[in-house]
Amino acid sequence: MIPQISKNAVRQRVHRRIRHKILGTPERPRLNVYRSLNHIYAQLIDDMSGSTMVAANSREGGKKSGGNLAAARDVGRQIAERAKAKGIAKTVFDRGGYLYHGRVKALADAARAAGLQF
Repeated sequence: MIPQISKNAVRQRVHRRIRHKILGTPERPRLNVYRSLNHIYAQLIDDMSGSTMVAANSREGGKKSGGNLAAARDVGRQIAERAKAKGIAKTVFDRGGYLYHGRVKALADAARAAGLQF
């Protein structure tokens, strides 16, 4: 019998492979995306110091559901506004092992539209 590998285990393996290629610096932090079933989260991470510089998620404001495109767009806009307030204009996009499609793409497009460059 062949052992089954979970989707999350495959995603984590892909994410590790992506992380070997990209690095967040203080001048150009890594925009990391985490997508759960009901919400979406984004962080700007400085890998040199191992700290989160800016964060945004769809749970803010007491929202019940954040697992849709509208919530992903809101999070993308929020993360870009918070980054600009901290003086960050350029980032490196880390899709977190997810396909660049759907909510991940909506978040990225909204962050770009709000002025974040990656």
